[in-house]
Amino acid sequence: MRPTVVTGRPWLIADEAGKLIDDIDTDQIYHNAHLAITDPKEMARYAFGNLKGWEDFPKKARPGDVLFVGENFGAGSSRQHAVDCFLALGIVAIVGRSFGAIYRRNAINSGLPLLLLPDMPVARLRDLPQVTVNLETGEIQGPDGEKVVRAEPMSRVALDIYRAGSLLKLGAR
Repeated sequence: MRPTVVTGRPWLIADEAGKLIDDIDTDQIYHNAHLAITDPKEMARYAFGNLKGWEDFPKKARPGDVLFVGENFGAGSSRQHAVDCFLALGIVAIVGRSFGAIYRRNAINSGLPLLLLPDMPVARLRDLPQVTVNLETGEIQGPDGEKVVRAEPMSRVALDIYRAGSLLKLGAR
């Protein structure tokens, strides 16, 4: 069973001024020029490849990292690659102000944890070298164990899918 408490480096997906970028669509997450790629390990190389200033993210990301994103993250098409590229990089959770509906469903079905945090404390998160995210309670702590903020926890259904590894794996039980 997969852990419901995850720890990793926080990435604030922000612009040059430090403001979280809103309305990042699936084409910015994973450009349509790479849709013929079916190997998830290869997909990882193209995460954020069409998001100005973030093209080198796959070279910097490490397994266990946590993304903090703005409003309407994953808007647009039902591009599964936009979820799979993060799974292939080892991203353990995405915390966002809001998510595109189709992206949210694809992520949940694939076992990628998404947590809602409409009032993102960007200034408090910006300088943290590490965060711990409790997927069941939504609590996000800094490296010293101090509570930074509480996001909306994952639903029971989303947790069951995550623990199984994906919706397909849950159904195969």
